[in-house]
Amino acid sequence: MAQRPVFLPEADHGLVGEAMVEFEWFPGFAVIQKQRSIASLHAAGIETLGVGRLMEVSTKSPDPLGVRLSAFNLSVEVDGEPNRVLLEAAFQGSKVFAAQGPFTHLYAVRDGRAVKRFMNELPDDQLTGFRFEGRDWPLSPRTAFYDWLYLNALREIVGQDDQVEEAIFGVDGFTDIEFNPEKSINCQARSSALFVALTKNGSLTDALTDPDAFIEVLTSHGYGIEPVQGQLL
Repeated sequence: MAQRPVFLPEADHGLVGEAMVEFEWFPGFAVIQKQRSIASLHAAGIETLGVGRLMEVSTKSPDPLGVRLSAFNLSVEVDGEPNRVLLEAAFQGSKVFAAQGPFTHLYAVRDGRAVKRFMNELPDDQLTGFRFEGRDWPLSPRTAFYDWLYLNALREIVGQDDQVEEAIFGVDGFTDIEFNPEKSINCQARSSALFVALTKNGSLTDALTDPDAFIEVLTSHGYGIEPVQGQLL
């Protein structure tokens, strides 16, 4: 058995609810094993939480849209970069540690796994924040910088394809089978739920006006305001 969170959009206070669900885990690295675990998680989540439908957002998702919405597939425009930047590369490359970073050369890397390998091989250091397009992002609100990148990328896709909007608003919650809250904080499934919540309460456009407005909206709803200095990201 294993546990993973299900992220539920909440248009009011909190914006995103997180419910830990226990389910049968199918070990192995093969996609078919991951998808068996996803099916088990979704079945348990639907029964436990009393929801209708869940969407897996990861490269292992049985839903093509869930694969498309992975941070390893989404991209963002970055000032000064000639090409669009992989979302995972923009996030990891913008990290600033006590003695190193940011790593903007990663903006040119098109393989999310290669980005992760580079970061994993760095010497241990304390994360102090992020630097992106000349702006410094603090570690609080928790996940704010990752959410900013993800929501901007998702908004662009939704604006280009009405079917994407219909699909993500047609589910009750989101999962990421690869996300382990004991090892990391940022999660594409949580960001997907946040996008839905902000859209439903009518604040998405204002929130994405600029980073200051985004942080103000998050903090006004009590989203991720705990200090996370020294925690894993």
